[in-house]
Amino acid sequence: MSDPSHPSLTARLEASARYISAHADEPLRLDTLAAQAALSRWHFQRRFKAHFGVSPKQYQDGCRQQRLRAALRSGVPVVEARLDAGLSSADHVYGAATPLLGMPAGRYRRGGAGETLHYLCHTTIEGPLLMAASEVGVCFAEFGTDETSLITQLAHEFPQATLQPAAPDRGALAQWMAALNAHLSGTRPAPDLPVDLRGTAFQIKVWRFLRTLPSGARVTYTDVAHGIGESRAVRAAASACGANRIALLVPCHRVLRGDGGLGGYRWGMERKRRLLEREAALPSAQ
Repeated sequence: MSDPSHPSLTARLEASARYISAHADEPLRLDTLAAQAALSRWHFQRRFKAHFGVSPKQYQDGCRQQRLRAALRSGVPVVEARLDAGLSSADHVYGAATPLLGMPAGRYRRGGAGETLHYLCHTTIEGPLLMAASEVGVCFAEFGTDETSLITQLAHEFPQATLQPAAPDRGALAQWMAALNAHLSGTRPAPDLPVDLRGTAFQIKVWRFLRTLPSGARVTYTDVAHGIGESRAVRAAASACGANRIALLVPCHRVLRGDGGLGGYRWGMERKRRLLEREAALPSAQ
């Protein structure tokens, strides 16, 4: 019989997440976090990633990102914003290895001014799809009625960026679009492409969790909230799914209501139904 006075593993992991969030600006040692959760270093790292979909370090990076974005949006100078977020070096903000922002912090504060996004539109089995990418990865992939309206939507999302059409028959973006189109056609699993996630720390936790779901998986909004360690934030998890701007690569279509209903989908309920049916028919989903 379990000891009712001893917190469950889930409760300990969620307590660790809350501690990381509250102390995101501090250097946190994995040994210390593991000891607080009454786990070995190895088991804590493994269990934390299995529960939240990200490592403790990635979780802390997400919390730091939230602080950084909030400070930059409020007009705090970049250096002060870095220090407030616990980032002593600019490399931690937009370094090549683990960037917290998809662009230099100063550009983020100015709405991405100076950044170039390459985009490509393709007519898929589910209608026109426009994909755009920064130097980090895909930052936009949306269905629409036509290319013109999709470009307008892209410009609305990134009003200060320079938008550059990509060659439809060569280059990385063309290859990525071809891979995604093959998935939509039901001939290949969803491609594992680099993405440039831009949102609050909470939204990014949800989107990263969704990216851990295998093709054919089905989860509920409650599952998502539990998966990121925010069991009471079911509505917020649903809102994060609705705020997703990267269709398929961040597979919010795999999230259903608790009663098995389709729930919402920003690109249409019938499209969501078809995507789920097509995924279920893929060999990898059997």
